[in-house]
Amino acid sequence: MGPRFQEIMRGVAYRTLMLVDIGLMVISFGLAAFLSTNGRGATTIAEFFSSRVSLSSCVWFVVAVVICHCILSMCNLYESKRMSTKRAEAADVLRALTLSAVCLWGGSKLFGVMGAAGNSVFVAFWAIAVVLLTATRLLLRQVLGGIRKRGRNLHHILILGTNPRAVAFAQRIEAVPERGYRLLGFVDDDWSGIPEFKASGFHIACHQEGLQEFLRKNVVDELAIYLPLRSFYGRAAEIAKLAKEHGILIRLDTDIFDLKFSHQHAEASDGVRQQIVSSSRGIDGWPLLLKRILDFVASLALVILLCPLFLLVAALIKLTSPGPVLFAQKRVGLNKRVFTMYKFRTMVPAAESLQEGLSHLNEMSGPVFKIKNDPRVTPLGRILRRSSIDELPQLFNVLKGDMSLVGPRAMSVRDYQFFSEDWQRRRFSVPPGITCLWQIYGRNTIPFEQWMMLDMQYIDGWSLWLDLKILALTIPAVWKGLGAG
Repeated sequence: MGPRFQEIMRGVAYRTLMLVDIGLMVISFGLAAFLSTNGRGATTIAEFFSSRVSLSSCVWFVVAVVICHCILSMCNLYESKRMSTKRAEAADVLRALTLSAVCLWGGSKLFGVMGAAGNSVFVAFWAIAVVLLTATRLLLRQVLGGIRKRGRNLHHILILGTNPRAVAFAQRIEAVPERGYRLLGFVDDDWSGIPEFKASGFHIACHQEGLQEFLRKNVVDELAIYLPLRSFYGRAAEIAKLAKEHGILIRLDTDIFDLKFSHQHAEASDGVRQQIVSSSRGIDGWPLLLKRILDFVASLALVILLCPLFLLVAALIKLTSPGPVLFAQKRVGLNKRVFTMYKFRTMVPAAESLQEGLSHLNEMSGPVFKIKNDPRVTPLGRILRRSSIDELPQLFNVLKGDMSLVGPRAMSVRDYQFFSEDWQRRRFSVPPGITCLWQIYGRNTIPFEQWMMLDMQYIDGWSLWLDLKILALTIPAVWKGLGAG
């Protein structure tokens, strides 16, 4: 799925574990009950499953699973464990299941549910569940660690501050490459502790005044703030606001900046609790997984369905104009990652080299370059653009995971370099899409500032229903050729 995999994995992993743990607990209860029944005379699995089960037993079984799930949640087993150790996570599992077994045993004695077999059932459940849940988590760690060692599912992190706490944090994340953090460097100005910092072997990525430019030109997923807040509160608050404008995650000890982030969650880092805040509301966890499933299934179905059209358009392009069938251009994607986007070629060869000479004809405000009657567009290209058929190869970008069906339009590297406001760069905190609010509300007829506001509206109000609504409204917009050109 490409670079978006890290976003899906971070938000979905602990929710997936909920379902896995529930399944493992059901298996544990079943094996415990079988072993207990076997001890009282049932010698085969067939006899066990043929035994009659009362309604009260079923209710107790469901209640027991719910109680265990709640206790596991209370013991923080469904928070990100990227920064914790294997031993710490195994200890959390042991503690949670021990508490669960004790609570269930006490409840059975209080209400007289399990009868004489109660003690052995809970001991067996505890032992089996501890083994299954611990083994599952260790296996998951092993798989994710291998993926991260190969350079996938990485988080690019920049640390603000060069004090001993910041250095210690950097040493912790670099000591375990399985955690999947790529340290970009530190941000700070010269101060008395710099010689000691340099002795640690780490480097300064930029000074504080250069942070804004660094964020504009580099892939940054997280910004860890380790400034001494008593003396740098104002500066740290400004940097937190800058990160919010870029849509970058902030890692800090507590939420002290009152920035009204859309989403925040706690994360354990080697036993130290930290707060992760994000300005991209809702596009996380299970909804993001469902969005990705929708993207993949729909784009694959459309590629198969439209294959004859692809071949026809490719043949027409080759017959009517010299040059390649596809136009490949570098675009700016999630968190400013650059990827190659594909479209059917609608212009003459080397059209990009002619753009500078036509800049005086640009009809769009802001950094975007658009000419309604662009002389570089071929006769066939005008038809393809008016019908939006030229956009169809982007379905392959969706399949790869570089794009989504719905999201802010992918900007060219050239256009991005002319962005003047950092709040506009928050549009890159979500995956780019083939269609969006801009597409259905007028496209090239909308001023650039309003276009950016529509992107913010999409990010702040995102839901799967909104995606489906935009997809449905895109069809009549394309049919009418709204704003195309």
